[in-house]
Amino acid sequence: MRTTAAVWAGKATGALSRLTRRGGGTTFPGDVARAVDGNVLKRLAGQLSGGAVLITGTNGKTTTARLVSHLLEGLPATVVANRAGANLIFGATAAAVRSAGLDGRLRADWGVFEIDEASLPAAVDEIRPKTVLVGNLFRDQLDRYGELEHTALTIQKALDRLAQGSRAVLNADDPRVGEIGLALRHKPLWYGLGDRGVASDHLPHAADAITCPRCGARLDFEAVFVGHDGIYRCPNGDFDRPHPELEASKIRLEGLQKVALSVGGTELQLPLGGLYNAYNLLAAYAVGSALGLDAGYMAARLRTVEAAFGRLERFEARGRKITILLAKNPAGFNEVLRSALELAHGRRFLIAINDRIADGRDVSWLWDVDFEMLRNRAEAVIPGGVRANDMAVRLKYAGVEAVEPPEPDAERAIDRLLELTPEGGDAYCLCTYTAMLDLRALLVRRGWLRPYWET
Repeated sequence: MRTTAAVWAGKATGALSRLTRRGGGTTFPGDVARAVDGNVLKRLAGQLSGGAVLITGTNGKTTTARLVSHLLEGLPATVVANRAGANLIFGATAAAVRSAGLDGRLRADWGVFEIDEASLPAAVDEIRPKTVLVGNLFRDQLDRYGELEHTALTIQKALDRLAQGSRAVLNADDPRVGEIGLALRHKPLWYGLGDRGVASDHLPHAADAITCPRCGARLDFEAVFVGHDGIYRCPNGDFDRPHPELEASKIRLEGLQKVALSVGGTELQLPLGGLYNAYNLLAAYAVGSALGLDAGYMAARLRTVEAAFGRLERFEARGRKITILLAKNPAGFNEVLRSALELAHGRRFLIAINDRIADGRDVSWLWDVDFEMLRNRAEAVIPGGVRANDMAVRLKYAGVEAVEPPEPDAERAIDRLLELTPEGGDAYCLCTYTAMLDLRALLVRRGWLRPYWET
């Protein structure tokens, strides 16, 4: 009875939130439901006939969760997922409550939940997943998470509590993730990139995990793909990149429109571009492999997925083509900048920076982003968001000349971007998390996009 009451309370809260347009009902219904029944998520997750998948890490959670959900839905199967990116334990609870029936029963096959790194221990205990994916660990929101070592230890403790028969799927290319996996009692499924043709031969200056976790020596990197993710080894022989069971080769990057790669003879394609999406594609394939899905089926299914909101999300306005890219830490920002400049040949940008709790209050990380890439390439850059002035200062020190006056107001910023973009031209909005939500809310009001909870 208590679980049923919790479901009713959560559903009512979500409906009221959407009716009053105060939000999508993606988090607060979970708070309310848990206040009525502290075990509501545990009880609902236990009713999933297939089981659950948890996806954690710093970057790529929402997109990878979207890919895994898409794979399972095509079986066909009924999938419960926190698609809107509300990845605390309350968001996972809200998703389960919303999908449950009025009798308090969750009639679904699978749960796919992206989970905040700090929330993973609680999620493992309550959801009891069949598979947990750890994609990467980059420096992010230091005022909230602390250093990477603390986050890695939190994840390792959570994975150690996985039930017998459950499996961790880990990115071998990330040294901190590698450290986690080598310490686990049960062997994980490792995946990684193997095509040196798309790699750099040096680390970015803001790389985070660059030392051996055992002896402290600086790691030797034979190839660098994204941030500090690459092919590495300790010069003293104390720590090496784990051998990937699933390794991607023949990686092809076709603008921001597509990425393709080969895994053990299976050709995979994703209608999203950028090297970071090669990781997301391979990660989803690895999860599917751990769940026993057919390789040919996954290859066909992954070709048809759509972008998650705010992640390579495209729209047209006044004859201009605009792409929104989420960028919330140095590693992610460097990749979306590089992709927009080198793969899409972007020249007009709105860079919106906020400093709310979900973004991290400390924006000093902007000085670790290689905005110098914009120098002599960008035709127009508009600093936007709550910290527009900070962004303008950073661009000045980067030597970017084509900088417009800072514009904190999202409406005026997007209108200025449209003015600076010729009809038929392209422009790019690079946003931190809440800046992206602010921008999308404006675009929804103008009828250019759907609300994020409907995507």
